Amino acid sequence: MGGFFLGIGGTAFAVGVPFVGAWFPPERRGLAIGVFGAGMGGTAISALTTVRLVKAHGMANPFLITPAVPAAYALVSALALRDAPGRTVPTESLGRRLAATLRLGVTWLASALYAVAFGGYVAFSVYLPTYLKTGYGLTQADAANRMAGFVLPAVVMRPVGGRLSDRVGPLRVLAVTLAVVLVAAFVQSFTPPLAPVGTIAFPAMAAALGAGSGAVFALVALLAPANKVGSVTGVVGAAGGLGGFVPPPVMGSLYGSYALGLVLLAVVAAAALAFTGTGVRHAVTRRGPSTEAVRARVGTRVPEPSP
Repeated sequence: MGGFFLGIGGTAFAVGVPFVGAWFPPERRGLAIGVFGAGMGGTAISALTTVRLVKAHGMANPFLITPAVPAAYALVSALALRDAPGRTVPTESLGRRLAATLRLGVTWLASALYAVAFGGYVAFSVYLPTYLKTGYGLTQADAANRMAGFVLPAVVMRPVGGRLSDRVGPLRVLAVTLAVVLVAAFVQSFTPPLAPVGTIAFPAMAAALGAGSGAVFALVALLAPANKVGSVTGVVGAAGGLGGFVPPPVMGSLYGSYALGLVLLAVVAAAALAFTGTGVRHAVTRRGPSTEAVRARVGTRVPEPSP
């Protein structure tokens, strides 16, 4: 039941992407949405504070803070947030708009990439403490602190990924970040010493996943129709959640020997990298004359339409 209502709260992301994007021109939306997406740093705050709060004030304390913070922010939002000028109110029913969204190629392309990028981040933020305790014998508190050290690079790099997408194109950013994930996951599959190899591999992977997540939504902001950015974002965000759900049970089934799970992550990253260089690039080039505005920013040369 708690997960259901937290899922409803998660629609704030689907609302926020078009809300933020509407205030900025296309060439600045990647950075703006990346800064907005840095709100996933709440995971790091939780990792650093929850255990301490429980020890200091009892088990109920985090559960009291959890509803209080959103309630306070809801009040601030009601007083401070406004829609961008010129916003058009959709007239079609929700069902028809969702069906139209699911027919868009960009919805499925971005969902696949986000399931890897954000899904990988979610999976490790959930499972990394268990991995560190089992694989390296760390205490619960030390593992939670190191997990926060994994989350922070992802948070910092998300707006960086958006900004880089504005400058060099999301396809290039995605290619580089997926390549980093591939290498880092493969290296970590050998369970190297935590210092220095593991301490480098995990933050590098986190930074790449954060930047890649920012690049995915820069791609959505550029390629999705303006009146469907919100609905596309909702579907893509759900795909990221599903992508984060799969790896923890897989890693749990491999309890005590995680090499295969990390090799599988490397294989998935390699597949996503190949998909970015083929299917996603092809989808961009097929946009024809409508790609004139995004030609310089998607990281690929779009051919002129035939006479």
